[in-house]
Amino acid sequence: MAKRTPPTFDEALALMRSRNAVDAEGGFLVLQRIASNRVAELLAEFETETDEGVRCWLLELIGEARSPAGFDLFCEQFAVGRESLRNWGIRGLQLLATPEARSFLYERGLPRTPA
Repeated sequence: MAKRTPPTFDEALALMRSRNAVDAEGGFLVLQRIASNRVAELLAEFETETDEGVRCWLLELIGEARSPAGFDLFCEQFAVGRESLRNWGIRGLQLLATPEARSFLYERGLPRTPA
């Protein structure tokens, strides 16, 4: 039996956008494993994505990557995002745990560590 290759980044994104819940979750899980190596692409996808659910997942992936490159996006979502995006922005800042992220959360009376 031939060994099956994992989906590419673009294929995983397409799966994550699927209306089929199993495919969508599978795409998310693939991206979750590689998120820390693909932060720039995830940030770019977030900016162009229109589906709020997919935007939440992208923000979650960026947060789990714990890259300082996500700091501005997390702060922006706290300030102007919808509640679901705001919550993922807070979570991203908590996971980032840099002095700047902790200060941002502290100044707004938010917990500095994930619950």
